[in-house]
Amino acid sequence: MMRNIVASSLKFRWLVLFAAGLVMVLGFIDLRNASVDVFPEFAPPRVEIQTIAIGNSSTEVEELITTPMEEQLAGIEGVEELRSKSVSDLSSITLIFARSFDQERARQLVAERIAQLTPSLPTWASPPVLMPPLSSTSRVLKIGLSSETVSQMEMSRISYWTIRQRLLRVPGVANVAIWGEQLQQLHVQVDPRKLAKHNVTLEEVMDTTAQALDAQILRYTDGSVIGTGGFVEQDGMRLTVRSVQPIDNPEALAKVTVETEDDSLVTLDDLGEVLTTYGPTWGDGVVNDKASILLVVQKFPDTNTLEVTRGLEQAMAELQPALTGITVDTTIFRPATFIETAVENLTASLLIGILLVVLILIAFLMEWRTTFISLIAIPLSLIIAVMILDLNDQTINVMVLAGLVVSIGVVVDDAIIDVENIVRRLREEKAHPSDRSVFDIVVDASVEVRSAIIYATLIDVAAIVPVFFLGGLSGAFFQPLVLAYGLAVLASMLVAMTVTPALCFLLLSRGAIKAREPWLLTRLKAGYTKWLDRATRTTRPAMAAVLVCLLAGILIAPTLGQSLLPNFKERDFLMHWLTPAGTSQGEEVRISIRGCRDLREIPGVKNCGSHIGQALLADEVYGVNFGENWISVSEDVDYDKTLAEIHRVVETYPGIYRDVQTYLRERVKEVLTGTSEAIVIRVSGPDLAVLEAKAKEIADRIKDVPGIADAHASLLTTIPHIEVEVNEATAAAHGLKPGDIRRQAATLVASEEVADIFHGGRAYDVHVWSTPETRNSVSALGELPVDTPKGGRVKLKDLATIRIAPTPNAIERVEGSRHIDVGANIKGADLSSVVREVEARLAGVQIPPEAHVEVLGEADEFGAAQSRLLLYGAGSFVVIFMLLQAAFGRLRLAVLLFATLPMSLVGGILAARFTGGVITLGSLVGFLTVFGIAARNGILLISHCQHLERVDGVAFGHDLVIRGAAERLAPILMTASATGLALIPLVVMGNQPGHEIEYPMAVVILGGLVTSTLLNLFVLPSLYLRFAKSKKERAATGEAGSQPVAE
Repeated sequence: MMRNIVASSLKFRWLVLFAAGLVMVLGFIDLRNASVDVFPEFAPPRVEIQTIAIGNSSTEVEELITTPMEEQLAGIEGVEELRSKSVSDLSSITLIFARSFDQERARQLVAERIAQLTPSLPTWASPPVLMPPLSSTSRVLKIGLSSETVSQMEMSRISYWTIRQRLLRVPGVANVAIWGEQLQQLHVQVDPRKLAKHNVTLEEVMDTTAQALDAQILRYTDGSVIGTGGFVEQDGMRLTVRSVQPIDNPEALAKVTVETEDDSLVTLDDLGEVLTTYGPTWGDGVVNDKASILLVVQKFPDTNTLEVTRGLEQAMAELQPALTGITVDTTIFRPATFIETAVENLTASLLIGILLVVLILIAFLMEWRTTFISLIAIPLSLIIAVMILDLNDQTINVMVLAGLVVSIGVVVDDAIIDVENIVRRLREEKAHPSDRSVFDIVVDASVEVRSAIIYATLIDVAAIVPVFFLGGLSGAFFQPLVLAYGLAVLASMLVAMTVTPALCFLLLSRGAIKAREPWLLTRLKAGYTKWLDRATRTTRPAMAAVLVCLLAGILIAPTLGQSLLPNFKERDFLMHWLTPAGTSQGEEVRISIRGCRDLREIPGVKNCGSHIGQALLADEVYGVNFGENWISVSEDVDYDKTLAEIHRVVETYPGIYRDVQTYLRERVKEVLTGTSEAIVIRVSGPDLAVLEAKAKEIADRIKDVPGIADAHASLLTTIPHIEVEVNEATAAAHGLKPGDIRRQAATLVASEEVADIFHGGRAYDVHVWSTPETRNSVSALGELPVDTPKGGRVKLKDLATIRIAPTPNAIERVEGSRHIDVGANIKGADLSSVVREVEARLAGVQIPPEAHVEVLGEADEFGAAQSRLLLYGAGSFVVIFMLLQAAFGRLRLAVLLFATLPMSLVGGILAARFTGGVITLGSLVGFLTVFGIAARNGILLISHCQHLERVDGVAFGHDLVIRGAAERLAPILMTASATGLALIPLVVMGNQPGHEIEYPMAVVILGGLVTSTLLNLFVLPSLYLRFAKSKKERAATGEAGSQPVAE
């Protein structure tokens, strides 16, 4: 079959070459339009539901909204985990689905269940909102708006009605959240003393305000009748009646009269103040050194970050002329910059690697035709791989590019082996002419190595198969890398069977090949055969080398640290900025402004933006004591020095929890645990008091573990709040019910919407509230008047007990169970050693029977990934062994090669030890790749020796081994050199953006290449000579042409 494929490729060579050229052209076109991102989507499909419940504490939100919704949402197909968070005024529930589950199907199932449960929720809660689906790295741009002349309320109006609407039209944009938003409202702020003076009730003010406007909120009427004007039929025509709203500003509303019992004329402005302002806020924004507007733009999954960013920047450029007096900053957070830099760096590494491969091929082949034929396999194989990835909707990201870079050496290897063997056979024909045609020589030479190449390629692919079984976040990161690698390797096998022989037939005629080998190869062979001749006289040095390498690996491997992923060299940093629970919004804003001012004094820090608390329907479910400071650092300053200075400044803020992270790192942690720390100890149970006590105990125990930084119990703690408990008997004596008292008190304290004003095609809420001084203290709250049915007024403190009591600031649950997390980051130590010490400290903590403790985070993910790689790696090794057996046809040879392969891994272990001493998940993938490459070269060497014995008639023995190894020297050295040189840019430029994950993998592969090449060139020939045949087989053949071998 192989002969037919190769012969057909030569027979239809022009068609083959045309198809190859067409693939190249289409591939380059496809590559220009491919979706580009920094990393693949690593978060599983998730659906978030938010339910607003104004005026309710976290406990009430949990009890009345979150828990009933969780019960109703349980059992949805495909859900793997259900997380929830209840804070004051808001419930957030997130359903995390299996990675293979369709996102749209998930949203449909959740939407159907929400439709069923909504009627059962409390009437005062807003309908649940299904949040838009977001990418795992959803935040694509942060836009700061600040002004010296335009008020924040006016900027809020522009942001909501103009900027947000325009940005949502950019393809790929899922949501635009606005922090610092002060939505314009019309307020009637009543003064209780003036109400008493004019004998007007709060209810009368609310009714008068609502009835004065065109579209009042009718409490007990179907909303469909609001604003209906009816119609008149006259002269055969139907004329609709529209009521023109005469009141659309506070001045007009202020002059509306309120009916009183004595028929006196009292206007709304006699009872307080009517003004245009904004309502209560649950968050704020800071840009540089002042409170401002911060827009956070998020994108859909699987969208092109670069295209979305360019679309957003173009939209803002179009809006800029209309934003008079407003300073717009789109560089506070721009991940596209990191993506552009990372892709540029990896592309440069790819091109430099190819250039180095060109140089090594020229050095070995010293002939442009053979060099060209070998090189053409690189772009053709890589383009085929990229086209297949694009057909499967895979983005071109740094993992895909890294897979292509790693594959260069293996890709060119197939062509090198083919070209080298064809050239060698053509040289032999030139030296000893025969009647064979060039066609037959090329076909025979190609088929001669074809079986070995196919088995070697299958071994390469089998070595990386375990990565496809990783699952979770680890699989999401590394599967695109090994998929690109595997596709490129398989494509190179196809190219070597078709395009390479066709080009050889066209370009390597009898006259085009010199009879002698290039001088470099001649000298290398002379020196190599001299050394190999000595090495094969006895097997003791070879066996000693194997044992020493294995012993070194066994001793060094346990000393290596572990880490899931390295730190990313982004120049956008975020700092979580959490003041103690219960801190006011104003105080958090003041601290954030001070923090921004200090951070901007660091050389290279371009700007600073902060968002505090919540924004309407955004993904941050926190109180006003939570802030995130974002800064952007110039590329002109030293990264490490600037980062150290940022840490120094942040550490000068005692008394608050703060950290410094990059967005990608934070997102990885968020996907793993729902938090932003590297290590999370989750304490679960029903009693929050017990959980809080145990969490604090654990935090105290681990805070002095070497390498632990910022150990703390999650800021889920009790905060003071005001409780108003109505005395039913006292209320009944005044003709009041508890609900009447609550409604009136809530209106005076929190305001109530009574109507809408429409102006310029936009709707503005109209609220009745109290004056600020009426609600600015606990004592003032007790003085609030409550209207009675008999026309009198009673102070709230006379109807209810008003006290300050504790309440949780937030309640988090997983699978219906409450939990508190103890989080910590790692600084100056490796993940594995820190986790081992943490687990040892946890052993001394007494946990009640109803509680449960588990360690989560990067350590948990790394351990799970390592276990899966070992498990499926064992299966992969079995497959590799079976392929070796099939390739050699002898169990003895399969055992021989397989037993020496671990030696190839020792170089990777040593390389990791001398470049930081930490093994990452990328390093583990690198070990699998090295194992496949070492097996590949070994199978080609042994297969060639078998060919010499079976086909060429060379007797087994010392001479056969020397000749076989010498003839395999060129392809082995070219393959090792090409693979190593392709990885050199990744290693040399390992501290640049885009190389963070690939650097440890490249180091391991490069180190492994050194030992695997030495293994194949010196150890394997010696062991092959000693163990390839049994003593009985050697005695039967007489080992003609061999020298005695000492054992």
